[in-house]
Amino acid sequence: MTIFPTEEAPERGVVIDMLDQIYRSHGYDIEYYEVPLARGLTMVGDGLCDMLPEYVFSENAADEFVYANEETFAYTTAFVVRRGDPWRYTGIGSIEGRRVATGPGWDYSSMSPDYQRYLEDPKNANFVEVIAGNDDVVDRIFRMLVENRVDLYADNDLVLQDVLNRLGLNEELEIVRPGLEKKLVERPIFSNALPAEKRQTLISIWNEGRRSMKGAGEKRLLDKYNVAFEGRGEDP
Repeated sequence: MTIFPTEEAPERGVVIDMLDQIYRSHGYDIEYYEVPLARGLTMVGDGLCDMLPEYVFSENAADEFVYANEETFAYTTAFVVRRGDPWRYTGIGSIEGRRVATGPGWDYSSMSPDYQRYLEDPKNANFVEVIAGNDDVVDRIFRMLVENRVDLYADNDLVLQDVLNRLGLNEELEIVRPGLEKKLVERPIFSNALPAEKRQTLISIWNEGRRSMKGAGEKRLLDKYNVAFEGRGEDP
């Protein structure tokens, strides 16, 4: 969905192509900075970047940015576990006694308030492993699963598929469904360091452009990158 391009592979992914089409149609030139998510959030908060194309929606968002109204996509979530593990998510009770991996400050409340409360509850601290870092947290979590240091991890289904294939761990790990109760909704965020009028203009352009791309325009981009939302029949 978002790709760091190289000279050999210049494509940027579904979300960036969508962003590019929307803003260039209004005469904007776009300058991209390929950075880890944590650094990107800081750059938006500090006003070094105007916006970040996709970030998990939360009612408790930081004051440094404002969400667009229209989401990029709503993603189905899933879990990754060691291959052969019979565990499946059947509600928060099924998490108890399992070692859960997450990142610092990650907010799952829009997908499952119970899951977020479990992670934050001090009495569960011995079963919640918070993996710090800027750029390779998910890769490290996958390796910790292989090493039997944690038992499960929840994320965007597409992210899990990509990391599993990229690290070549299909023999050691597997993705299991269902994931959390609600989908992972992601939206662009815009810096509060921008003048209010400019920020609102950029948000309005995104909102109108994203609505206009639903259906055929969206499908063309997904097909271009051979992206399929598995396990469901409705539109992504």
